[in-house]
Amino acid sequence: MRFAVYQVSRKGGRAKNEDRMGYCYTRESGLFALADGMGGHPEGEVASQLALQTLAASFQREARPRLADPLRFLHDAIVAGHHQLLRYATERGLLDTPRTTIVACLLQGNAAYWAHCGDSRLYLVRGDKLVARTRDHSYSELQETLAHVMPTGDRLNRNVLFTCLGSPGKPVVDAAGPLRMHPRDRVLLCSDGLWSSVSDAEITDVVAAHPISEAVPELVERALRVAGERSDNVTALAVEWEGAEGTDSGVSTHSLGQEVFASTIQASIGSESPPGSVDELDDAEIERSIREINEAIRRSSDRRR
Repeated sequence: MRFAVYQVSRKGGRAKNEDRMGYCYTRESGLFALADGMGGHPEGEVASQLALQTLAASFQREARPRLADPLRFLHDAIVAGHHQLLRYATERGLLDTPRTTIVACLLQGNAAYWAHCGDSRLYLVRGDKLVARTRDHSYSELQETLAHVMPTGDRLNRNVLFTCLGSPGKPVVDAAGPLRMHPRDRVLLCSDGLWSSVSDAEITDVVAAHPISEAVPELVERALRVAGERSDNVTALAVEWEGAEGTDSGVSTHSLGQEVFASTIQASIGSESPPGSVDELDDAEIERSIREINEAIRRSSDRRR
């Protein structure tokens, strides 16, 4: 398996960055994920990081080196993150539960699978065409979907979601796949801080026209410019699929052993940490980690040319 990946997260006009993102991979499977902690509830940054930690820990346990049932894995691992948030709130006596959206994409066996809860999105671009996009779990998107079936009233607020991780009810998790990947297909995961300011057409055009190392920062900066001083956190992670016989650039998993697991997500849930524990990362540490990952990828690409 071979892929290139690039990611950027910016705080925008908010007091702190509550978005989290990262990826894990084995020799035969790759997991890419993004979570957006929800404002109006406590500890959004904890919610997003804990959801990703749970996802990564599940992937490490089950991908040996591939997943037997990718769609079942995505659903169950996302729901497990929901239960971890409820446990976290209960253990700390919180009056409200930290909440987050999440979107995750799994690449395995030349196919893509994805799942989401909330309004963090996945875009899949092939050539210059948008092949697939997740549909937000918001009342406004539901209204648009039903518009051709029944009359709709006043425009609903896009920020109002009917499901997320950490809410009192069981989360709605939509999953899709398998979709066969073609060489150079590009997958973009992003928080609503990006897509709320940049249209689907613009996102598709930028992702199609530039290397992901240029497209991702361009989209993030464009979203920040459009939103201005009141910008939400803006986070994006893009993957370019190069298949088993792609070019020499990017990350190759061919040399990994059967039990090797690599991750940029701190999967600290387990025997060394009590359930619900979260390693605190400030914005500077997150940005430094992202720079180090991207620089390592660039050095690897340069050596392979």
